[in-house]
Amino acid sequence: MRKVIISVAPTPALSASIDPASLAEEVIAAGRAGAAMVHMHVRDQNGKLTDEMDVYKDTVERITKESDIVIQASTGGLSDLTIQQRCAPLSYDKVETISLNVGSVNLGEAVYRNPIGDVRYCVEQMMKYRKVPEIEIFELGMIHTVLELDRHYSLPKPLMFDLVLGHPGGAPATIDALIAVRSLVPRDALWGITHANRTDYCIISAAIAMGASLVRIGFEDSDYLNCDRRAANNAELVSKVADIVHAMELEVASPKDARQILGVVERNMD
Repeated sequence: MRKVIISVAPTPALSASIDPASLAEEVIAAGRAGAAMVHMHVRDQNGKLTDEMDVYKDTVERITKESDIVIQASTGGLSDLTIQQRCAPLSYDKVETISLNVGSVNLGEAVYRNPIGDVRYCVEQMMKYRKVPEIEIFELGMIHTVLELDRHYSLPKPLMFDLVLGHPGGAPATIDALIAVRSLVPRDALWGITHANRTDYCIISAAIAMGASLVRIGFEDSDYLNCDRRAANNAELVSKVADIVHAMELEVASPKDARQILGVVERNMD
């Protein structure tokens, strides 16, 4: 039976504050609901993106004391941080995977800058610290960039492409766009779906039916439980996706399954 990884991105992009204890509890609850991986940005106590790791490490330490959930660090987000600052979490040993951004894109009125020099730097740091990438794809041309990077660096296999749909300025959240972007993903690679600004689960359901190995869900992208109700917590969103996976007679991946699927070294829980 095919296993689908649920990744929770728990923190709203415009978060007002970060409390490590509360955030850790939110992630642990999401893990119990079926999330095998957590995607987190490095933020300070005021919710601002930073390269200072204190709050992030405090949160992760609390999570890993009670959960085997895979820890993924973001190297992205709209900010004035340099690429060196954005790569700060790569040296942290509890980080197992990273989000790898491979190109620039308009996000509404803002420009999400990822020039190729920055991309190469991030890849080199990723290889140095032996982190597994989840490659964020906002538009078709980024897949070609990944293939060029793979030819030069021999990226860790299997490649995991996260198809990000629904941001204004990026690929739209439509079935046609999903099919188009999916058509360029190499057949020997894995792929997943992130539906930004989501109000329903049509794109997520279609992606699972089309063979997605990963679904990202959480308050970072949308808090809608359905078109007229917002979730009280991330665990509700994870449970909704788990129900969809089970309804398709598929299996929700455990953290151990996720590590095997992604090629991540098993973490020592002692």
